[in-house]
Amino acid sequence: MDEFAGVLRAWRERVSPAEVGLPAGPGRRTAGLRREELAALAGISVDYIVRLEQGRARNPSPQLLRALAVALRLTDQERDHLYRVAGAAPPVAGVVPRHIGPGVQRIVDRLSDVPLAVFSAAHDILLWNPLWAAVNGDPSALSVPDRNLVWRYFTSGHEGTDFDEQHEEEFASDLAADLRAAVGRYPHDDELGRLVARLRSVSPEFERRWSEARVAEHRASRKTVTRTAVGPITVDCDVLSTPGADLRIVVYTAAPGSQDAEKLALLGVTGLQALAPAVG
Repeated sequence: MDEFAGVLRAWRERVSPAEVGLPAGPGRRTAGLRREELAALAGISVDYIVRLEQGRARNPSPQLLRALAVALRLTDQERDHLYRVAGAAPPVAGVVPRHIGPGVQRIVDRLSDVPLAVFSAAHDILLWNPLWAAVNGDPSALSVPDRNLVWRYFTSGHEGTDFDEQHEEEFASDLAADLRAAVGRYPHDDELGRLVARLRSVSPEFERRWSEARVAEHRASRKTVTRTAVGPITVDCDVLSTPGADLRIVVYTAAPGSQDAEKLALLGVTGLQALAPAVG
């Protein structure tokens, strides 16, 4: 674990606060991240970071390693090295990629003025910006199954979001077809296989669409998000693919100068804080 501790410290110290959207602040003894900052980004305790860097923590889980790799903005090669020196097997070919590399992370950082989220090929949400949470609700408050878009759509519906008839039909059909395409690309991903099996057993609507054997990629839709702090917002939803990483970057936009664009801009200021109701 000495190599693990060494690379963890080195990679933490090379990431500047500005890269992860944190203020540098006065009195910093290092140009990189503090332990408490890395802990917050990875969703673990500061004490655990200390024990990892001192070689006192053993056998970190793959989920923890994945979180550290994203927080530290590691390349695929660096991520694999982190797994190996931690005594874990790196993600293998034939399994849905879930690593967010530095390039995709920078796209998320730069497009802070639009709602944006990153999904895996299985439609698990992996990363989102504050404006996405302000429009759709905070994904961190969802259960793990509900963080999968296909599962949530076919088992819980789309309460809080309205489609016109054409876009709703296209959206549902594309989700099932896109998931089938992922099964073809990642035949050894047990988690993906279990997701499809559960969907087919609990959702007749998904089973009907799955039986059509359509293969396609979900690209775009138009929807109205009704439950925001500023009222309903109609947005165009575009899906951008990342070759190599096989991630989906989902972006919401509204026509410039429209009321919907003004509402998005207002949400960018208010964030997750609900607006006070008008008086009189």
